[in-house]
Amino acid sequence: MQTKHGSYQEQSRKTYSDIEVNDPIVYPTLGLVNEAGEVAGKIKKIFRDKGGEISDADREALKGELGDVLWYLTQICTNLDLTLEEVAEANLDKLFSRLERGKIQGDGDHR
Repeated sequence: MQTKHGSYQEQSRKTYSDIEVNDPIVYPTLGLVNEAGEVAGKIKKIFRDKGGEISDADREALKGELGDVLWYLTQICTNLDLTLEEVAEANLDKLFSRLERGKIQGDGDHR
């Protein structure tokens, strides 16, 4: 794709910089995103190929993938010195606050 300013690759490269990512949180973060993508892919295929009917086999496969999501999430929490319980509690606090203020729908972190 050529433009009067050059190719997209050439132009976008001007905004690129190498970032050091040698940190123990990187691996579980990438794993979490990968496993969440696998869950989404399985759900997509259930709706695409099976009309949204989740079989026992699908449920078991999803349970396995969700277990992987949980494992990676747990490792991230551990690296951040957070417990799953405190993350869950903070999430409920946030959601109930939104509910009380009538802001449960919509988007944005600071509703």
